[in-house]
Amino acid sequence: MRICVTAAGNSLDAPVEPRFGRCPYFIFVDSETMAFEAVPNMAMGARGGAGIQAAQLIASRGARVLITGNVGPNAFQALAAAGVRIVVGAYGTVREVVERYKRGELRETGAPTVGGHYGMGAGMGRGWRRRYPPPPPY
Repeated sequence: MRICVTAAGNSLDAPVEPRFGRCPYFIFVDSETMAFEAVPNMAMGARGGAGIQAAQLIASRGARVLITGNVGPNAFQALAAAGVRIVVGAYGTVREVVERYKRGELRETGAPTVGGHYGMGAGMGRGWRRRYPPPPPY
């Protein structure tokens, strides 16, 4: 079975990335052989619709299961419509979560785990001025 894991790096030893639509890499793993393919997430920097674009990529690459930290409502809907099973709350390395999934230790979710635009915090340049206003003029 082809499993997709959101990852911070491009190997089986990379940590699982908790954000789905804005993760740096998708690691597609063959659950039988552990052969893998690392695919950069081109939607990571999208201004909007990153989750839907990422869901379309995963479905087009034949993944039957997605393992991630969290998934928002739009991505959840797109993945479910494509027949992709969604596992959330994953942590550790890509290799560890695939092994835990194969042993039946990870369960699928039936609903999104975060609201829309979850991964678009201040780290993407949004809202930083509200938290850190410019210094007063001298």
